[in-house]
Amino acid sequence: MKLEDFFRASALTAMLIAGSCAAPTADPTGTMEDGAVNHPILVEPSYRDLKIGFAGPGMGMSDEDAVKFDAFLNDYRAHGNGSLGISVPAGAPARDAITFFAERAAATGISRDKILVSTRNVTNGDWRVDVSYIAYTAHTDACGGWSENLAYTADNQTPRNFGCAVQQNIAAMVADPRDLLEPRQMDASDTNRRMTVMGNYQQGKITSADKRKADLNNEQSASLSAVGSGQ
Repeated sequence: MKLEDFFRASALTAMLIAGSCAAPTADPTGTMEDGAVNHPILVEPSYRDLKIGFAGPGMGMSDEDAVKFDAFLNDYRAHGNGSLGISVPAGAPARDAITFFAERAAATGISRDKILVSTRNVTNGDWRVDVSYIAYTAHTDACGGWSENLAYTADNQTPRNFGCAVQQNIAAMVADPRDLLEPRQMDASDTNRRMTVMGNYQQGKITSADKRKADLNNEQSASLSAVGSGQ
């Protein structure tokens, strides 16, 4: 073998060895170096409902049911997906019940096209009004046991619980679990502001918004601060 061929073969072997050492692969137990892979967050729909009594258009609900109903509506506005369902027992009081609960829901800011009303036949003697909606919940599988000796590193493998606590915290803190599935739709653009900026640009004027004098006094730009000056 020529000397130059020997050096080429040696260099290729070294590159392959280095690449195999650097690649973040799974250990024999199936644990990855990425905690999000080891403990993925699952987002699933959750059915939520509330049953409350209705005493007629004059009396409405009891004080206790009113507190529960208003709290349920608050939770729907924060976590609800789709329509708010209001199902009342069929019969003479049905129209009054639908009007009472639908109007109370609309008064809290829920769009009327999101309120879905219906009647149902009562077969089990339960004459309460059923209010429901679909929400999404985020969770991960429970973290495993902590009996593993983390001080023993002879095999240099990732612990099974690596990343579990972080994933649990993210699932518990996320305001809307749907954000973990897909991004929200962007709000409509400000047409008036866009036309103003374009008009100023075409006329060679400054396109940024004017700042209040009070804001300028409190603002510290990079050029006036000690950032990057070594001080």
